[in-house]
Amino acid sequence: MTSKLSNAQIAWRAAQDIEDGAYVNLGIGFPEMVAKFQPPGKQAIFHTENGVLNFGEAPAAGEEDWDLINAGKKAITLRPGAAFFHHADSFGMVRGGHLDVAILGTYEVAENGDLANWSTGPKGVPAVGGAMDLVHGAKRVAVITDHVTKDGRPKLVKRCALPLTGVGCVTRVYTSLAVLDIENERFVLREKLPTMSVEELQAVTGAELVLPDQIGDLVAPEL
Repeated sequence: MTSKLSNAQIAWRAAQDIEDGAYVNLGIGFPEMVAKFQPPGKQAIFHTENGVLNFGEAPAAGEEDWDLINAGKKAITLRPGAAFFHHADSFGMVRGGHLDVAILGTYEVAENGDLANWSTGPKGVPAVGGAMDLVHGAKRVAVITDHVTKDGRPKLVKRCALPLTGVGCVTRVYTSLAVLDIENERFVLREKLPTMSVEELQAVTGAELVLPDQIGDLVAPEL
């Protein structure tokens, strides 16, 4: 396969589409990286399920305050105007439609927008967690992911085989090879690596790609 974007570069690309002042929840793990790449002149207001709004970057090593953590148990800092609240109030914000964007990782995403980002397998997590609320509470749901699994199987598929996190909830997917929108239950190709042909991309995608007249180049800085 042609060279691909790193996780940091995928996170950078996703960050470019977050509007200034947007209320954003980032999934545990890889999606948390998106917070590092806010575009100049834009600043999202980050929300975490355990009850903090408007937290900032991770503290320097040795300067952590372990009373201040996100949902992934990672140390955070606070921005001016940050707020703390009960876990139940945090989920009230999610379920009440007060988040503009949720950015999550995935095992599979289907062309109809279904998302499977948890598993009960040998290395699975014990439950779906707050992602089930996020995918149906946020106004927009985006996914960041490698385009294929470690053994080369497509993560973008016609239908998910794993337990679903949400039904018909994803609208945009940022991968190591492409940016795609989900429209009318189809993957619409918006950007791809300039070094990769459409045919090569289709070969590692588990559902048919819709090709608009204009397809941009997926380019990210060295990070």
